[in-house]
Amino acid sequence: MSDQITAVQTMLREHADPSRPDFLSNWFKNRPGYPPDDSFLGVRVPVQRATAKKNYQRISLHDTQKLLQSVWHEERLTALFILLLKYQKFDFNRQTIFDMYMSNLLHINNWDLVDSSAPGIVGRHLSGSPYKMRVLKKMATSSRVWERRIAIISTLYNIKQGSGTETLELAAQLSDDTDAYIHKATGRMLREMGKRIDEELLIDYLNQHAAYMPRTMVRYAIEKLPPQVRSQY
Repeated sequence: MSDQITAVQTMLREHADPSRPDFLSNWFKNRPGYPPDDSFLGVRVPVQRATAKKNYQRISLHDTQKLLQSVWHEERLTALFILLLKYQKFDFNRQTIFDMYMSNLLHINNWDLVDSSAPGIVGRHLSGSPYKMRVLKKMATSSRVWERRIAIISTLYNIKQGSGTETLELAAQLSDDTDAYIHKATGRMLREMGKRIDEELLIDYLNQHAAYMPRTMVRYAIEKLPPQVRSQY
């Protein structure tokens, strides 16, 4: 094992709270699609971010990938924070980072791992690609819930750039999804689109689709609308 991996692992374990693994195991409940052997050190997210910030320049992509494939949840999340920092700072290897991310989707296997990384890597990388929607729509048909969640959550990057097209297309595709984690994620992206871009755009979409959307998806989508508008849905 390399010195760089050891440095990251040591920092995480120095800040591990032995009272938290049981709490985290309950918070990230086992269910279909979850890794059955997911294990927790008990490290808080700010510590993981700080660890990534301190080590991202020194640790290689090869070693970052090894961390991403760890059985420890916090090591995987820290690896994703490292990849995000590398992607933001080093223009020359962004394609390599994206390719690594896409080839390790099996290890990006919980909602926090997805939500922390998908906009900044998948959404940002595909934003200028003519194949963007082809890639995202294919992911949205995956049998793995986390790949479908990556597809819709990655559109947050486009929303922040002022475009809701990607969110609307994927929301329509995912409107009959059966998983609550997709209902919540899709509703949240619709909500962010309405809040950041155009409330009327969201209302127009709801007027056309709300009757066929899962209840949870609608509930998340309308959270920031005025009370009198929410009551209509």
